[in-house]
Amino acid sequence: MDIKNVTVFGAGVLGAQIAFQTAFHGYKVTLYDIKKEFLENARKRFENLRESYKVDIDATDEDLDIAFNNLSYTTNLAESVTDADITIEAIPENLEVKKEFYVKLSTLAPQKTIFCTNSSTLLPSDFAAETGRPQQFLALHFANLVWKYNIVEIMGHAGTDAKNIEIILAFAKTIGMVPVVIQKENPGYIMNALSVPWLMTALDLLIEGVGDVESIDKTWILTPIGNRSIGPFALLDIIGLTTAYNVITNNAEKTGENTWIKRKEFIRKNFIEPNKLGVSTGEGFYKYPNPSYEQEAFLKP
Repeated sequence: MDIKNVTVFGAGVLGAQIAFQTAFHGYKVTLYDIKKEFLENARKRFENLRESYKVDIDATDEDLDIAFNNLSYTTNLAESVTDADITIEAIPENLEVKKEFYVKLSTLAPQKTIFCTNSSTLLPSDFAAETGRPQQFLALHFANLVWKYNIVEIMGHAGTDAKNIEIILAFAKTIGMVPVVIQKENPGYIMNALSVPWLMTALDLLIEGVGDVESIDKTWILTPIGNRSIGPFALLDIIGLTTAYNVITNNAEKTGENTWIKRKEFIRKNFIEPNKLGVSTGEGFYKYPNPSYEQEAFLKP
């Protein structure tokens, strides 16, 4: 399959990153969202990405100008997929929202189009029927800061045609990603199956008053078991508290367990309602720009 045109649905933090990474690697990319203001916010994110790409991967102004020229924007769903070869959906992590979206999309996209979801916790089989083309539907899950942490998970479902997995595997490599093919459907895939328990343990320690945000992050960074450049709360801010809230809500509704419900209410009360959603809004567990964990003194005695 000769892939030229890619549509990304959802201009949020990760959707914008996926769109820019794809355009940077030479594809024509259409970014769709339901409101013009969301697309304008994405344009602002792209300007910030220009600097990040220069610093982190030594991108040139010429390379970046090409990326910007490869991007187009629309709030018209039908227009967004007129000649799409691949679509990558990065809309809210809510099963009913995704089902409703794919029912609409299924009647608008050309028959050639392969549908990919960037869902981080939902299984492709949960909403494959709504796509109208289950054999051409699979997950393509990116990590945040896609140009820097360039892992991507590919996960089909029982009805996914193997040739489409191969097409997406080859495509992922062409946009600078290191693809991992997951052999069977698994909630949380590999990435979140590893990271969510860690993030939730940190959140529980905070909720129960065992430690404060900075203490928990410092402990993770400075101990051999952690040995990372940032801690769990800094990472949650980067991911975005809306995404975290949606994942927690899904688990609370699915399991009915009090631990998940308590986490949900804590995030809702302290972050969702006051609009402290992380890096994107200037405050989450930390304040931005220049959060304390980026300061030289953060890890000093």
